[in-house]
Amino acid sequence: MYYLNLKPPMYFDSKSTSHVGKTVRKIGFRHCFAEDDLYTANFHGAESKDIEKLFFGDIDARGKTAVEWCERFSHPWDGTNSIKELLIYMSTQKLRTPKGLTWLRDQANMRGINDKNHVLALMTRWQQLYGAIWMESIWLIADAGNSATKFIISDHPVTIYNRHCGPRSQWCREYNDPDIRFHSSHTIFPLSKNKVLILTNLSWLRHPYQDGLKMRPNPTFFRDAIMKITDIQTMRYLSEQEVREINFIIKSRAYKFIAAAKKEWLYPERYVSKSDWFNYGHGYLCMPDPRGVDYGGQIIIGNKDGTSAAFDEYGRTPRQKEFNGFDSGVGKDWHTFHRFQGEFARLFGPYRRGRACGCMHLDNERDDDEFHSYHLSLDKKNRKKTA
Repeated sequence: MYYLNLKPPMYFDSKSTSHVGKTVRKIGFRHCFAEDDLYTANFHGAESKDIEKLFFGDIDARGKTAVEWCERFSHPWDGTNSIKELLIYMSTQKLRTPKGLTWLRDQANMRGINDKNHVLALMTRWQQLYGAIWMESIWLIADAGNSATKFIISDHPVTIYNRHCGPRSQWCREYNDPDIRFHSSHTIFPLSKNKVLILTNLSWLRHPYQDGLKMRPNPTFFRDAIMKITDIQTMRYLSEQEVREINFIIKSRAYKFIAAAKKEWLYPERYVSKSDWFNYGHGYLCMPDPRGVDYGGQIIIGNKDGTSAAFDEYGRTPRQKEFNGFDSGVGKDWHTFHRFQGEFARLFGPYRRGRACGCMHLDNERDDDEFHSYHLSLDKKNRKKTA
């Protein structure tokens, strides 16, 4: 991999002239994003690497299989499922980096010299921190197969992109990321140089005109969640400019290093402007196609022992007063959801930008003329109202 140091060291020569150290190296996978003793715990002078060997060993082995499963996922679904292992791996990947560990330390108010052991212990307990929120998101597996440029990867490989939080915003300073529970936050996770997983909050897809920095419904961490695997959108083929924009986001949110299979991919800023952060892809670069999403999403589970459970589309149960049951009718976001479907049809045309497997068959590649005209009429009507 070509390995770029975003914060290269400075050194002085014999004449006290300052120079910047080498920024790009070509090194093997085992040496990319490696830091000595990052997970070494210390107890009264005795060091232990058990966390890396025992904890990460199992997560990495399962995670490798899960990432490969997701990378080759397609419809119709073959019945295999590695989502739980993938979510644990991604959650751990977000916490285990230097950037993630510093964030975790501050969240737990652990700033003392000897608190590294406590932060590492907390990381092992919080390995499923983000799982419920991600599981309830809209999943899109996008493909760079048609682009000459492929995906890069960073030393903070789970990237959070929020169009309302530019690289210099308060939410992106130092080791911070926009909260994944903000309406407009997208999670970007490269699966390979050709595939990337993008997770989007349902509340944002239903209402992308609201305040993107407010919390999604039911933002509680550490709870049960369930998803419909056939709703995963695939077959979104990115243009080269879209791949470059995603690479620019990944680079902007990296901590210190990025890597790529080709040297020129390390510099997406040659083609992408930071000032366009809010408007990548008409503002919808990471958005799944809303025409492939059904309004609703309540799930009822019946068990052999006669017990049952129910979840609405935001993971709320009947015990919660906000629960959206089957007889609750349409919500406040019903009209904005259909308005957005119309806007999406106008911006991107009748061909779907991602296809799920609704009603037991793959979504049509292209909307028929009547369906497309219907969406365009919704958009036209809403633009008249706005005017």
